[in-house]
Amino acid sequence: MAQAKPQPTPLMPHATATWLVDHTGLSFEQIAEFCGLHLLEVQAMADDLAGSKYTGRDPVHAGELTLEEIEKGQADENYSLKMHKAPVEVTRTKGPRYTPVSKRQDKPDGIAWILRNHPEVSDAQISKLIGTTRNTIGAIRERTHWNIQNIQPKDPVTLGLCSQRELDAVVAKAAKRAGITEEAPEAVEGADQRSDKDKLIEELQAEREENAKAAARAAQEAEAEAWLAAKREAEESGVAVEPNEAFAAATPAPSEIDDGAGETAQDAAESAPEDEDADKE
Repeated sequence: MAQAKPQPTPLMPHATATWLVDHTGLSFEQIAEFCGLHLLEVQAMADDLAGSKYTGRDPVHAGELTLEEIEKGQADENYSLKMHKAPVEVTRTKGPRYTPVSKRQDKPDGIAWILRNHPEVSDAQISKLIGTTRNTIGAIRERTHWNIQNIQPKDPVTLGLCSQRELDAVVAKAAKRAGITEEAPEAVEGADQRSDKDKLIEELQAEREENAKAAARAAQEAEAEAWLAAKREAEESGVAVEPNEAFAAATPAPSEIDDGAGETAQDAAESAPEDEDADKE
């Protein structure tokens, strides 16, 4: 057996309950059931203990209830009031979006941000996105707004005036209409299309090569210093040494290094005078 569909509640349940408490002799249970409220809520309204005060709304004048129904309910406490005419469902009409009162003071900041960062967005789009008028947008653009000194451009998404998706959609639509859509750049002939991994490997190889060159330069500088040291020692001993000879004396041959029998540059310098005397004799 199909269950009966629950009847709709009044358009303004709390205001209707307040009127029924003040103007009828219906029980709290009947009023609570008809208005879709909890029994304690209705009792709090009757005792004037409710946190919010509601202005009564006449359901008879609104067509939601008839005097005959009220009389039946007053005559029988167990009688359930029946809705005479269900309230028309309220739907949003076209127009600017609704913005809570607490955020309306932030609208000029959001409008200024859009005007500064996305000048291609039209006033109609801003009006629909933020929920404002074109006069306000024009005043902010022309800096004739009464509070222009205190307006600071702020992202409307951060202010809670719209979502990021809505803002992106409006900006993309405006950019497309203005012909400034950003297209993906085509591959340029000869452009570097290597992957990041390949680029990193090449950088490491170049770094190793640079280190090797630096080591070679350091070795050459060390050899040059050794040659200068050998030359000074030879000059102090009073022997004129050719650059090649001094360099050879400062740099031992590989066989001498292996055997450990090579002469030092100082020994070569000391033996040089003796060889000269032998040649003269």
